[in-house]
Amino acid sequence: MKKVAAGLIIGLMFSCHQGQVEPDHTLVLSHAGKAASCPFITQDGNGHPVVSWVEKDDSTENGLMFYAVSNDNGYTFSAPVAVTASAGVFPHDENLPKILFKPDGTVMALFGVEANDPRNKYAGKVMYTQSFDGGKHWQPAVPLVTDTAGYDQRYFDMALLPGGEAAAIWLDNRKQTNAEGSTLYFAVTHGYSGFGQAKPIAATVCQCCRTKLYVAGNGHVHVAYRDIINDSIRDMVHQVSTDGGQSFSAPVRISADNWVVNGCPHTGPTLTANSQGLHFAWFTMGGGQGAFYCRSLDNGNTYTQKEPLSKAPMAKHPQMTTVNDDILVVWDEPVKWKNDFNSRVGFQYKAADGKTMLAGMLTTDSSYANFPVVGAVKDHKALVAYKRREVHGSQVVVTRLNID
Repeated sequence: MKKVAAGLIIGLMFSCHQGQVEPDHTLVLSHAGKAASCPFITQDGNGHPVVSWVEKDDSTENGLMFYAVSNDNGYTFSAPVAVTASAGVFPHDENLPKILFKPDGTVMALFGVEANDPRNKYAGKVMYTQSFDGGKHWQPAVPLVTDTAGYDQRYFDMALLPGGEAAAIWLDNRKQTNAEGSTLYFAVTHGYSGFGQAKPIAATVCQCCRTKLYVAGNGHVHVAYRDIINDSIRDMVHQVSTDGGQSFSAPVRISADNWVVNGCPHTGPTLTANSQGLHFAWFTMGGGQGAFYCRSLDNGNTYTQKEPLSKAPMAKHPQMTTVNDDILVVWDEPVKWKNDFNSRVGFQYKAADGKTMLAGMLTTDSSYANFPVVGAVKDHKALVAYKRREVHGSQVVVTRLNID
């Protein structure tokens, strides 16, 4: 299989007496000369790391999804594979296209396009396509929602359920309340027939923030999102299903930030789980400013006091994963560079109980790197992918981290 040549290796090491986090290999996955964005990390049916992204020409608004697979634990990746049925995907770093590999061999891609609906000029539509031969051929893309009353679907997520089916959540214009906000919907696939039996699980959700769907090792299905509370407060909440998505608990606020804002922050929550409970990270400007972390020891009923991830007041877009029962969190934050501002990617490596063991930066101040995503791989390693601006266009870059 054709391999992508190694890019610049970041010669940075972050260490203290507990250990070290060392970037050991960095690759540019996207094609040269393109505007690449929307990196996403998952794994295929064999447990191999997969990174997906979107590419477009600078002269066009819409693009095409690609993905690459690593057979050596994230050190090299295959040549990019085009998801041909995704042509027309609208690149939106917060409305990330997603790819998922089912145990039966089906590959699914979920992505957003412009709806061009007169009822809402910002409206979007969520589409999906399936491949039944390992990505060689793709079925024509179909809408996630076929109800004609649904003209705006955005900010979706997708995850694999224990039984081998895919689940998806998304924000939808269809409402049963006059209160401000979107409805959060949940749906599950049924074999080769795709998604069905969609149902609402929350109302009054902030209309333009990333949602999070996470399936824990015990099979519990978790959702987190920014809710609109009392028509003015936009704080993060969590719900959980212990019956495979048949029912969900009532929303519980992760942190009483009481952020009153008449607008959309465009940065959603993230969560993961380990032996010590649930772990959350998010951005707020209520009761402090920036990216914060907390955890729950009782499956989301109560939460610890939030703690900042960075001293930067505009640190945002946090993402997290579980690595050998520990927690790795990444985010982006602005940094002054000469007479302008760039963006860099920071990290914290936390023990299983949430105690911070290591912290630092994964990219240099002289580059412009943002919208990081993170995923654990084998042998005490993790992958961090992000968008990096260039003079012409942008690149999707992936760095493998050694974690000791």
